[in-house]
Amino acid sequence: MKTNHLSRAELLQKTRLREFERALEIIGSSIRNPVVKLQFLRESLAQYESLRRRVDWIPLAVIRRAAYRWLSLERFRSYADARTLSPYHRAHLRRALWLGRFWSGLASSLILCGITASSIAILVMIPSLSARMTSQPSDALARESAPARSLRLDPPAATPRCSPPPSVWLVERGKDWEQYSNGLRIDTRYSVPGDPRRFHVFDDTGRLEEIHHAPVGILYHTSESDIWPLEASFNERLRDSSDRLIRYIRRRRLYNYVIDRFGRSFRVVEEHCKANHSGHSIWGHNGRYYLNLNHPFIGICFESRWEGGVSLPITTAQITTARSLTDCLRFRYGIAPEMCAGHGMASVNPTRHLIGHHLDWARGLPFDALGLPDQYRRPPPSIAVFGFDYDDHFLNEVVEPWPGIRTAERFLAAEAARRGISLTALRMEKQARYDEWLSQHVPNDNQPPHSTRRAARGGS
Repeated sequence: MKTNHLSRAELLQKTRLREFERALEIIGSSIRNPVVKLQFLRESLAQYESLRRRVDWIPLAVIRRAAYRWLSLERFRSYADARTLSPYHRAHLRRALWLGRFWSGLASSLILCGITASSIAILVMIPSLSARMTSQPSDALARESAPARSLRLDPPAATPRCSPPPSVWLVERGKDWEQYSNGLRIDTRYSVPGDPRRFHVFDDTGRLEEIHHAPVGILYHTSESDIWPLEASFNERLRDSSDRLIRYIRRRRLYNYVIDRFGRSFRVVEEHCKANHSGHSIWGHNGRYYLNLNHPFIGICFESRWEGGVSLPITTAQITTARSLTDCLRFRYGIAPEMCAGHGMASVNPTRHLIGHHLDWARGLPFDALGLPDQYRRPPPSIAVFGFDYDDHFLNEVVEPWPGIRTAERFLAAEAARRGISLTALRMEKQARYDEWLSQHVPNDNQPPHSTRRAARGGS
């Protein structure tokens, strides 16, 4: 009898926990900023036992869920005026608070329609409970925001920065995996073929070289999917979220590789095939320029988010795997370190001649930890060679253009002064060059990369 009683108690506890997690999931889906969202989830989880004791005796599940939402949001209201949040972040927090009031109001309406008289009394007590739960904002958010805005991880001490990758070879292969000499292990169970790589290379004069088929660079991305806290209590949700994300990416042929939160590397689109990861984009090195990088570049995606000028820190496991994968690919294809960049650094809007059409890794990519030079200090060819500009949206998101942009702007100003023309006229001349080169580009592959945000929300 004792064993049966304990089993029923455990089952009830799991049911209550699922109700609580569902309430948090609904609230968290409206908090777009990843740092604020993680802070909310962590602190709410820490308050779970206290919340459960106050809500557990409510007889109806719909009212319990509404109570969880109301109490959690009311306690989190203090962050709305926290000085650590920008107006952008506070706007999204207000949206989350509005959603919580909506659900609470819905539950109230059901009760007032005559569910039970006792339920009405319960609802009346909820505001007083929420007042007791309200607390002052801690400085934990500020501590978390700091590494999120500027993630700097040093590479292993034994590996010189920016050194060419060592010899890397395939040690062993199984049905769904490959093991390499530098410790890299690639899961191949999701691997699918794609369209063959086929692209032109331009030189400084605009002369087209022969068509190429082997990748010449690496472009790093973030998945922009919903992210759960990297904690043991969320282990099942973390695994499920990663699996759904990779399956979505596979259907859309979005990236060649995905590195999940646990540091596991998955090959999705075969390396010799292009993935739909970059859309309109520009990169170059040593007088050779590449347009629309789906074909010439390998796409590596970190399961993470880059939003509102804040990059959610990637994990140490992801950094370690990304370093090994980068070394492996560089050695295999002879990729120069200068040909490895973040998506937000190369993405452009060709119609308006603006940079930053997509902004993932427009700041915060830890080049040092990947054994690469700091590409944020290099003048982007989109500005220096093709005269592109940026708008207020770019500045609002990125906050401060990376140093290479300022250098490219100085180059343009100096060239305009030397030639005795206005800066505007020089930009228009260079933009016309881009338009002409783009019209000669071989692949008709100008579709923007798909958003993966729906994948982590159960979309298909």
